Amino acid sequence: MIPTQFDYLAPTSVEEALAALAEHGDDAKILAGGQSLLPVLRMRLNAPEVVIDLNRIESLRGIRDDGDALVVGAMTRHADVASSDLVAEHAALISKAVEHLADAQIRHRGTFGGALAHADPAGDMGAPALALGAEFVIAGSGGTRTVAADDFFVDLFETAIAEGEILTEIRIPKFTGWGAHYEKFVRVAHQWPIVAVAAAVKVEGGTITEARVGLTNMGSTPLRARSVEEALAGQPATDEAVRAAAEKATDGTNPPSDLNGEAAYRSHLATVLTRRAVLAAAGA
Repeated sequence: MIPTQFDYLAPTSVEEALAALAEHGDDAKILAGGQSLLPVLRMRLNAPEVVIDLNRIESLRGIRDDGDALVVGAMTRHADVASSDLVAEHAALISKAVEHLADAQIRHRGTFGGALAHADPAGDMGAPALALGAEFVIAGSGGTRTVAADDFFVDLFETAIAEGEILTEIRIPKFTGWGAHYEKFVRVAHQWPIVAVAAAVKVEGGTITEARVGLTNMGSTPLRARSVEEALAGQPATDEAVRAAAEKATDGTNPPSDLNGEAAYRSHLATVLTRRAVLAAAGA
């Protein structure tokens, strides 16, 4: 099937893109990497009158060091995030997760901001960004605003980006020296995760002093496993201690049931994958 007919706009600045959004409103859709939008258009699940392509806006690309945070442009390709020495050094959890995202072709076309704005609860970028406390910079006609990760993911495929706004960059606090691991369970390679766990752990003298844990596909949005984080603090980086903390991974979750697994199966997976992810991140 091919998409219904639409007009195509390719602005070269954020201001032009916002003006186009203001003009066309609900009749317009934003195109970033296209890995989510194009299949929707081909299946005619959405039929916009206008597609606004952000690929010519150079200011939305790139990764830079901004003191206590890394700034990733929303149109930065996943492949560029994966190959970034800055990301590997200061936000290793993002590097680990993006390695598991789909296949090489999609990583070279899909964008970091596009994946986060799409807000698929089974997407690989949401849980790591949430776990690291990322901030999302959103531009609109009234200027820019910054939204914390805890407030960015609102519901299934829904974020804090309002009508007429564009995600321009993501600010990721530095977690230099922390161990990190992304544990993903799939039936076949390159599939959306049935469940995945993103873990960043700070270990000093064999003791876990702080941990950040995010859950993928355990609810309608990415989730923080805060009970696990609290249970890990001050514990030795041993299998026994981590196993006990991982039993709390399902607190506050609402996993779906579908063809890939029932909710109870996902809950079991979450505890197993949390233990594996934390132990790997802690180097244990």
